[in-house]
Amino acid sequence: MIIRLQIPTSTPHWHSSRHPSPRIRRKNRFSNPNPNPNLDPNKHYSQVLHGFTPLKTRTIFSAPLPNNPASDSGLRFRQKLLYLESLNVDSTKALDKNPDLRSAPVESIKSVEKCLYSMGIERSDIGRIFGMHPQLLTCDPYTDLYPIFDFLLNEVDIPFSDIRKSIVRCPRLLICSVRDQLKPTLYFLRRLGFVGPHAITCQTTLLLVSSVEGTLIPKLDYLQSLGFSYKETVKMVLRSPGLLTFSISNNFRPKVEYFLNEMKGDLAELKRFPQYFSFSLEGKIKPRHRLLVEHGFSLPLSQMLKVSDGEFRDWLVEMQLRSVDEKLSS
Repeated sequence: MIIRLQIPTSTPHWHSSRHPSPRIRRKNRFSNPNPNPNLDPNKHYSQVLHGFTPLKTRTIFSAPLPNNPASDSGLRFRQKLLYLESLNVDSTKALDKNPDLRSAPVESIKSVEKCLYSMGIERSDIGRIFGMHPQLLTCDPYTDLYPIFDFLLNEVDIPFSDIRKSIVRCPRLLICSVRDQLKPTLYFLRRLGFVGPHAITCQTTLLLVSSVEGTLIPKLDYLQSLGFSYKETVKMVLRSPGLLTFSISNNFRPKVEYFLNEMKGDLAELKRFPQYFSFSLEGKIKPRHRLLVEHGFSLPLSQMLKVSDGEFRDWLVEMQLRSVDEKLSS
């Protein structure tokens, strides 16, 4: 089913939902509603000038306040800051990263919020998204945002109910060009094998923000440089798409070196368990491996890493007891 977003040709102007009040004919505020024919007009105005008019007959003239553009501008700016604070957006940081925000009317910012909200993105998420990408605060929803949502719905085939998950997982999607970034990456991933059961979902749309030439191809090349064939590499990334999001220098290289040099592992085990790269080297891989070495045990990567800390300790105790029983029985 194809979902079409109805996009107006121009940005609509927001109006108050209240109907205009009927025109009321008002009396001249300078006329006396209850004229007294016995009152001497000359005497009355003379008393007014000398300040002796009784309270209940004194006429008060209120001159209109002069327009102060600077004051109005300051008020609108404060309203904008209060609005950003209501979204939990750091206004100082937002203004620093997006100077255009200073002159943008608050109504245009609210139109961006309404656009995101119409796509199922909650207000708490919107504040976090604006905080990460302040340039969105001054974008045009009809030229910058709706084309992205149309692309996700109708070309990537993300269900409407999953749009929020895609955006919350990777807000950077909202600042990418459909023509220059998202489409070329989608076509590359599909040629790689991300189709059918491996098609892009709300869990893997973050791959769309990656540069084909600068990010995806170098990571595929690095895995092949370890000794994997192209076919084996493709099978690994289809099984574990997160591999394409990891840094070569901060993730792949140190983990490969530890696996080959300290754990004395072989590439065949990495083929069977490519999720190895998704675990923390310092937080999980090294501590568990060292505990096993200390007690003279070994486990396959999947058994060593997939279980919780409690399960791992239970297995360690169980292996220790089994080792003691074997020694006693021998």
